[in-house]
Amino acid sequence: MYAMVLEAPKTPLRLTERPIPSPGPGQILVKVGACGVCRTDLHILDGELEHPALPLVLGHEIVGRVTELGAGVTAFAPGQRVGIPWLAGTCMHCGPCGSGRENLCDAAVFTGYDRDGGFAEYTVADARFAFPLPERDTDAEDAPLLCAGLIGFRAYRMAGAARRLGVYGFGAAAHIITQVAVQEGREVFAFTRAGDAESQAFARSLGAVWAGASTQAPPEPLDAALLFAPVGALVPAALGHVGKGGTVVCAGIHMSDIPSFPYALLWGERTVRSVANLTRRDGADFFALAARLSIRTMVTPFPLKEANLALERLRTGALQGAAVLVP
Repeated sequence: MYAMVLEAPKTPLRLTERPIPSPGPGQILVKVGACGVCRTDLHILDGELEHPALPLVLGHEIVGRVTELGAGVTAFAPGQRVGIPWLAGTCMHCGPCGSGRENLCDAAVFTGYDRDGGFAEYTVADARFAFPLPERDTDAEDAPLLCAGLIGFRAYRMAGAARRLGVYGFGAAAHIITQVAVQEGREVFAFTRAGDAESQAFARSLGAVWAGASTQAPPEPLDAALLFAPVGALVPAALGHVGKGGTVVCAGIHMSDIPSFPYALLWGERTVRSVANLTRRDGADFFALAARLSIRTMVTPFPLKEANLALERLRTGALQGAAVLVP
């Protein structure tokens, strides 16, 4: 098979021919139909997430079909459509794992970071951490749901019953969760890079009631804000726009340093919290919700060999929606 391989941080991925992997006990072998390109892939490439298992195949928004079962796998069948997310496995017996917080397991391993991911023609996964997917849409359209959708959904739930929801960084996660919020009767206020009229128009086309630059103030106070852009300076900015009792949710796995800010911005029982990874329950709940709602992803497909171009387009913000690699 062919795979795009990261051999060292801060170097381009290299197209490499590798043997097709064999599934071990409890694993499934999946022929990749599409793999989304996530900002986390950029953080790994840039060395901002340390100690990846090099040489490494990136990619953790994987949609494909099972081609072979490892010993003991009964939950899937050959030919079944499947999704593989960021969370690749946990210890299954620690306190967090036993209390529904497996996303916080200290022994957790991650797809495209600790284990080879989906920037390849085939990949293997622990069957317990893969999701069965219905026969809907195309693989490319569904791929962003496996991280942008799941992490966006976890962040969205942390906003509680917020009616006026600010969304900072209008990329893959934001364009999915905006559709969820609008269809659930909430008002979305979209914040983009200064001067990015295209992203602001895109946000409004998805139902946002207001769209402007992250340096602007919304027309009314927010109940909560979701930060998908990895920019620490947005935390005090968002705090300044949420009302008393409001929540600011930092949804990225990596963020630049948060600058100091006056206590007055936090006072009034405002809350700042982070999202760490996802749980299998998040996946079950999100895919059930997606089946009830009308969620359409905007994707830009790239051939597998153009993974470096897709990553650069993501870095510069030259995409609406999500980049997806199609082997």
